[in-house]
Amino acid sequence: MAFHEVSFPLEIALGCSGGPERKTEIVRVGSGREERNARWAHARRRYNAGYGVKTFAALSQVVAFFEERRARLYGFRWRDRLDSSSAEPGRAITPFDQRVGTGDGARASFQLQKIYGAAFAPYARPIVKPVTGSVRVAVGGAEKVAGADFMIDATTGAVTFSAGRFPPKDAAVTAGFRFDVPVRFDTDYLEVDLSAFEAGQIPNIPLVEIVP
Repeated sequence: MAFHEVSFPLEIALGCSGGPERKTEIVRVGSGREERNARWAHARRRYNAGYGVKTFAALSQVVAFFEERRARLYGFRWRDRLDSSSAEPGRAITPFDQRVGTGDGARASFQLQKIYGAAFAPYARPIVKPVTGSVRVAVGGAEKVAGADFMIDATTGAVTFSAGRFPPKDAAVTAGFRFDVPVRFDTDYLEVDLSAFEAGQIPNIPLVEIVP
């Protein structure tokens, strides 16, 4: 996948709009009832970064970023202000925030994930772009040491335990982290109208999540 490990300007990202999108197929049968099927296993987030552009300097910064990504060609990191942490809003990250697997004594690698919901149909979202230096991991309730006990791949979200330190059988593997969303521009044309921008018009800068 063509991807640049670079973040969209954070000060502009803070003013965005957007959220998750799913695709559900609804079939109505003759009795009037309906059947619903999820066509996508994972939600796909969409954003509009234009709401964060308030100055000519910011607009120029976005144009430069757009050009370097070659529009839709290269993906990049996006910080979702609403959802960028394994912890609940307002709480600090701990190594016990999210369960990412169960040890069997032989498995070395675990994918970071974030669980949404609990009682009815919990959804496990793969986390593929953790923020470097933010990942904390625990096995069986005991925090492990990054670099000694495990390594984290910040480009894929894979946690790999060192030889001889694999999680034992039935031990819960948990993690806490901050993360970005892999996205790309959802247009090959970035329309810039300076006269309208001066009058308060917000440019349209659509982004779409790259689903792993």
